[in-house]
Amino acid sequence: MTTFAATTAPAPIASLPLHTISVLVRNQPGVLVRVALVFARRGYNIESLVVSADPVSSVFSRMTITCSGDPDTLEQIIKQVAKLVDVVRAIDHTGQAVVETEIALIKIKAGLRERTEILQVAEHFQAKVVDCTAQSLILRVTGASDKLDSLISLLRPFGVIELVRSGKVLMTRGPEIT
Repeated sequence: MTTFAATTAPAPIASLPLHTISVLVRNQPGVLVRVALVFARRGYNIESLVVSADPVSSVFSRMTITCSGDPDTLEQIIKQVAKLVDVVRAIDHTGQAVVETEIALIKIKAGLRERTEILQVAEHFQAKVVDCTAQSLILRVTGASDKLDSLISLLRPFGVIELVRSGKVLMTRGPEIT
């Protein structure tokens, strides 16, 4: 007869705060790699990364990086990023008044029976149908990350075929520059 000792599962690690960092950089080849390497060397995982060139001037690009981890380590990472040659400034916006948004495309199995219920859920979240076939729907939704998370969790039982999220973009409120 085999006996098993009772074991307790390790306590879950307290969830670390989510940080959103904006980095203004010169639009040069290799800048993204150098910024990402600073995070990697410190063992930080980048959860989302959005990079876009300044539409007015092609000289600069803005990176919006979302990550979670130890705040003290993150402070050191931001200081190191700010010292990179092509970085103009790096700012952690955690706790600041910002406007932030994200976009997602969600492809769902949608037969005739489920379609009405899916469309009701989509309407509640102000999601738009951007493609419709006999077997599926593609919804486009924009908003805060928690709004997208809620919609996705409600749609999972129907069968999410494919999901693409942009990652968070943000801008500080008021006259302060992001």
